[in-house]
Amino acid sequence: MSTVRLGINPITWSNDDVPELGGDTPLETCLSETAQAGYAGTELGGKFPRESRTLGPILDHYGLALVSGWYDGRICEKEVDEEFEAIRPHLTLLRDLGAKHVVYADTSRGRHGAIHDPISQRPRLADEEWKPYGAKITRLAERFADFGVGMAFHHHMGTIVETDGEIDMLMKTTGEAVGLLYDTGHCAFSGGDPEKLLRRHVGRVVHVHCKDVRPAMLKKARDTDMSFMGAVMEGIFTVPGDGAIDYPSLLKMLADNGYSGWLVVEAEQDPARAHPLTYATMGYRNLKTLAEAAGFTVEQRNKEFHNAS
Repeated sequence: MSTVRLGINPITWSNDDVPELGGDTPLETCLSETAQAGYAGTELGGKFPRESRTLGPILDHYGLALVSGWYDGRICEKEVDEEFEAIRPHLTLLRDLGAKHVVYADTSRGRHGAIHDPISQRPRLADEEWKPYGAKITRLAERFADFGVGMAFHHHMGTIVETDGEIDMLMKTTGEAVGLLYDTGHCAFSGGDPEKLLRRHVGRVVHVHCKDVRPAMLKKARDTDMSFMGAVMEGIFTVPGDGAIDYPSLLKMLADNGYSGWLVVEAEQDPARAHPLTYATMGYRNLKTLAEAAGFTVEQRNKEFHNAS
C-alpha cells in the first residue's frame, strides 16, 4: 500500500502574483492555519525566508515539512549551465530542508503580465523545437538529480507546456530524470482530460497538485478567452472534492501504480471570497478521505502545533 503525505500551497492565503489577494496576510497566519487544518507540510511562498537556517526553525515551530517550491524556469532561453547556476540557491534551500523535488515551470518566451492576457495569447514551441528542447530539459534534470533534488516539471496555463498534447511531447522527448508534476486543475483549464492524461503518464508522475474546477466558470473562461488571473479571481478553482474533477478515479490510478510522495492542495482563490482556513480545512478533509478510499495510507503530521491564540 502506497503512503502519501498531504501538503498545501500558501497561495490559499496569499497570492504572490497579485498582492491584493491576501498580500497583507502574515506568514505566521498562513503557517499556523496550515498546521491547524491538519497538513504535514507546505510549499514555499513569496513571504518565506530563503535561507535554510532561518526557515528551518520556523517550519519546525509549526510542525511542518517543506514540501517543495516553485521556480520560474527559463531553460528554453538559456543554456543548461547558466540555468543550473541560477537555480542553485533555490535547490540548496530545498535540499537542506529535505524536499525531494523542485516545482519547475518553464516561463520562457512570456512575461509576468501575461497572466492578465487572454488565455489564447501564449508562447508555443514549433514542431522542430521539441526534440532539442527535450534533450536540454533532460540534461538540466540530470544536473538537478546529481545535486540531490529531482525535477517535477509543472505544465501550466500560459506556458509552452500547457496542453495535454504538449505534455505528451515533453514526456516523449525527455528522459526519466524529468519527472512530471501532474496538476488536475491546469489540465482541465487547458481543455485537457485529467484522467486520460494521467493514464498515459502515471509512471512519470513525481508530484501532484490537487485543485478542483467549478464547471460553469471553466466553460465561461474558455468560451470567452478570459485571462488566467481573471478566471482565478472569479473562482475557476477550488479545493479537491468541491468541483467537477473525478478525484476517486484519479487517486485510485495513482495508488494502483505505486505513487508515493506528496498530494498538495493548490487551489488559488480570492481569500476575500474563499476564507482560507475554511477552504484549507475542507481541502484536507476531502483529500484525506478520498486518498484513503483510493487505497493510500495517509501519513500524519510529525507533531502537533497548538496555536496559543
